[in-house]
Amino acid sequence: MASLNQTTGAPHSRIYSLGAARGDLVVPNDDLIGPIDSSDEWIRQRTGIIERRRASEKVQAIDLAEQASLEAIAKAGIKASEIGAVIVATISNTVQTPSLAALLADRIGATPAPAYDVSAACAGYTYGIAQADALIRGGIARYVLVVGAEKLSDFAKPSDRSISFLLGDGAGAAIVGPAEEPGIGPTLWGSDGSRWDSVGMDRPLKDAFNDPDGEFPTLRQDGQGVFRWAVWDMAKVAREALEVSGITAEDLTAFVPHQANMRIIDEFAKQLGLPESVLVARDIAHTGNTSAASIPLAMHQLLADHPEASGGYALQIGFGAGLVYGAQVVRLP
Repeated sequence: MASLNQTTGAPHSRIYSLGAARGDLVVPNDDLIGPIDSSDEWIRQRTGIIERRRASEKVQAIDLAEQASLEAIAKAGIKASEIGAVIVATISNTVQTPSLAALLADRIGATPAPAYDVSAACAGYTYGIAQADALIRGGIARYVLVVGAEKLSDFAKPSDRSISFLLGDGAGAAIVGPAEEPGIGPTLWGSDGSRWDSVGMDRPLKDAFNDPDGEFPTLRQDGQGVFRWAVWDMAKVAREALEVSGITAEDLTAFVPHQANMRIIDEFAKQLGLPESVLVARDIAHTGNTSAASIPLAMHQLLADHPEASGGYALQIGFGAGLVYGAQVVRLP
């Protein structure tokens, strides 16, 4: 009886390069405080956000994704035609289907690479990195483009006090390729659908069709519940990700968590017992919460500020609507 052929790939994978694109508008807290009856001081104290980047009306998530991807491709020194798969983590596609990834592949010249979107909100980028690692080691692709791209301002209700003032727009892209030494550690990921209602849209899309006011569904969250989950449960996941990777906190060069809230980031660093030498990404102060884009954007900025960190180990962790989470240790490009 005939047997099936199997593909085998590189022994390991690593992130070759990063690209970034932020919204073209700088939006300070003072521009948002009226509808939520708040103040610049309240937002800074609760979130650490001074300002956020948002995109102009004509700029969509696909435009940000294209800009970030082209930078990552150029830095990696490869041709777009060499990309074996395009994975886009997003909740900001302007249509339910087709995927943003398929359009991105065409725009950057990666056709006919397989392309698909990942709907895992703020954990989406870490999901994409896990899949890229598996595709490369399985011999299905040599290079994979992983992108987190969001235009969350399209889903922000100005009067919502739970999440709207947090949200920003941007895209971060990574080229993942083969390596002789491990550059992406084991992924610790999961979900808790029992908390499905904790973060997400305030109503189903179909409800908007019959809305006489034409109001589109917007994002909302149970702020206190999500905060407690992120601080306590996700700190445990971060510690476990270190354990399965064989890396200790002392071995890290950087910690790049999802940029959800500065208080969460600071508490994370405290619970992990990070040495003062470990660089902690705090991109949220000037970019805001960009969901799937936040980790690659924060890592891109950290490397711009600290180029000497290149080649070191970074723990990255994403967590959000689902509820879903993903974490892994990676070697910084």
